[in-house]
Amino acid sequence: MIKQLTECYARGQDWLARWLGPTVLLIMRIWVAIAFWRAGVVKIEDPSGTQFLFNTTYQVPLLSPDLAAVIGTWVELVTPWLIGFGVLGRLTALFLFIYNGIAVISYPALWPHGLLTGLLNTSDFADHKIWGLMLLAVVAWGPGKWSVDEGVRYWRSARADAARSGSR
Repeated sequence: MIKQLTECYARGQDWLARWLGPTVLLIMRIWVAIAFWRAGVVKIEDPSGTQFLFNTTYQVPLLSPDLAAVIGTWVELVTPWLIGFGVLGRLTALFLFIYNGIAVISYPALWPHGLLTGLLNTSDFADHKIWGLMLLAVVAWGPGKWSVDEGVRYWRSARADAARSGSR
């Protein structure tokens, strides 16, 4: 009886690792991609409003407000495609994680209780915290089986196997 339960548990664990894990990573990548894409679309649809916000409200460190507005807009229009499709998944997720952190730091209205207190307060910049955790999961485990990265890895492995078998 214990052996059957152990085997059943092991099969369930294998199934979860094979199917649920990659599916959850895909959902997280798409969730974050949609959030950043929408922000980019809002910025590009109203460039003068975007410039105004970057010059008056946002406090992006190290960049001029006008340059930050342009870079921010394009980051939010390009990287969602990369993370969504899982292209350079870990690197893109790390980049967006840092970008997300800069966005939080640059917009003090997100942390009414203070930045450090806001980290523990569930209502302060909650969306950014969720996106950050999703991005960290992709950094930690990669973009998963349902990604361009995995397709490339599979293709390269198949080519290497074919080359090895052809040289024998």
